[in-house]
Amino acid sequence: MRKKKDTEVFRITGARPALADDVRGRQRRYVISMSVRTVAVILAAVLWNVERHVAIVALALGLLLPYIAVVIANGGRESASSLPSAHIPTPVRPALESAPRPTAEEPAAEESGPSREEQPHERS
Repeated sequence: MRKKKDTEVFRITGARPALADDVRGRQRRYVISMSVRTVAVILAAVLWNVERHVAIVALALGLLLPYIAVVIANGGRESASSLPSAHIPTPVRPALESAPRPTAEEPAAEESGPSREEQPHERS
């Protein structure tokens, strides 16, 4: 069965695009930036004696574009904030409540038995 070129492919997972696709996109942006820089430098050389102000702007653009292109190309992959989280939070367990304190009217069960000091110690 042959695939049609017009078919839409739907992304059904939150996975990132392939690394090869990401690198290809960054390389494309870098080549476009360097092409614009080349045109700007050539334009600066051609217009230097004709229109000096435009030539200076083109030269400045030609000097700044390599830095900007490298920063954009090395920007890395897309941020993970748009992707679903793979972190599963630890369930919150409620703290144990303390036993109700005996009131003055009720004698506590601890008071009726022997105290801890009076109990015999077992040795193992």
